[in-house]
Amino acid sequence: MKDPHCHSSSILVERPAQVAFEIMSDGLLQGQWAWGSANRSEVEPGLFKGTSVFSGQETYVRLNVDAARLQVDYDVGASKEAMQFRNMSRVIPGEVLKLGADKCVVSLLTWRLATQSDAAWEQICCVHEAEMFLIKGLLERE
Repeated sequence: MKDPHCHSSSILVERPAQVAFEIMSDGLLQGQWAWGSANRSEVEPGLFKGTSVFSGQETYVRLNVDAARLQVDYDVGASKEAMQFRNMSRVIPGEVLKLGADKCVVSLLTWRLATQSDAAWEQICCVHEAEMFLIKGLLERE
């Protein structure tokens, strides 16, 4: 079944979970793989601003990091005032999945807003799937 409310994408990374979590939980590093808000700068502590590679518009992002669970919730918006929860990432250590300590699975989830058109929803789903390969490439080439 194609889930009409939530899209998830995951990828196996040949790096330990803690290493992968760094790129998922650092607002500046995230700007290397997040096409919706690339080339990030920190506006104030914990608040980042990047530029969409698609529209050229600025996007604000705040990361709510849960290091114990290797999970990050991302608040996103066109302005600081318009930010709302939009995405979540989770890193699953390889040991949990019987893959070994030197591997992990990185997952990215997003939920559809009632205001999103079919085209906008399709775009974010495709983008997140492609971003998985960027994350993997960034982590495995280091």
